[in-house]
Amino acid sequence: MLVRDWMTPNPRTVTPDTPVLDAIKLLKDQGYRRLPVLEADRLVGIVTDKDLKDAMPSKATTLSVWELNYLLSKLTVSEVMAKPVITVDADEPLEEAALLMEEYKVGGLPVLSKGKLVGIITITDVLKAFIEVMGMREGGLRVTLDVEDKPGALERLGAAVKPSNIVSVATAGRHDGYRIVVLRITGEGLDTVVDRLRNADEKVLDVRETRPRKI
Repeated sequence: MLVRDWMTPNPRTVTPDTPVLDAIKLLKDQGYRRLPVLEADRLVGIVTDKDLKDAMPSKATTLSVWELNYLLSKLTVSEVMAKPVITVDADEPLEEAALLMEEYKVGGLPVLSKGKLVGIITITDVLKAFIEVMGMREGGLRVTLDVEDKPGALERLGAAVKPSNIVSVATAGRHDGYRIVVLRITGEGLDTVVDRLRNADEKVLDVRETRPRKI
């Protein structure tokens, strides 16, 4: 689960000299929300739809239409882009990108490889990966447990689940020597898997049957 596996490769870009009106049109026509800014193949900034909208004159302006059009025709991306740019390397784990986006409160990151722009990763991409990790397409049972935080705990869960199959494991939170563990379980024996877990003295907190989904 690396950034390169989930990013959009070869994103559309603009230059610092691109007129703001051209950048707005590109975003609108292509359905993008952000554009990396390149100068001689070097990443020098990033511009978002919000940056461009904020650069537009207020509706309360006293300028004439001719004056507005003239000023907008002179406004370039270099005057509204964000810099320096927060980036992530293509070979970083996906969670590193998610952490950077959360820390810096941004919705997307340019992706670099050997200093060159190779893609862009967004919150939407991270959500797609989260859905994949949680096994949403698999269906089966979603079982939440309170599991002792010690070596061998997951091995014991696996033994109790057999002959059913665990297709996804996620953990969250740590309290009093326990962790919350969410399993997605498919295969044979689903009708008795919860009983098997409880018979193995596992603390089952929640059980939900889910259907396979195309996302």
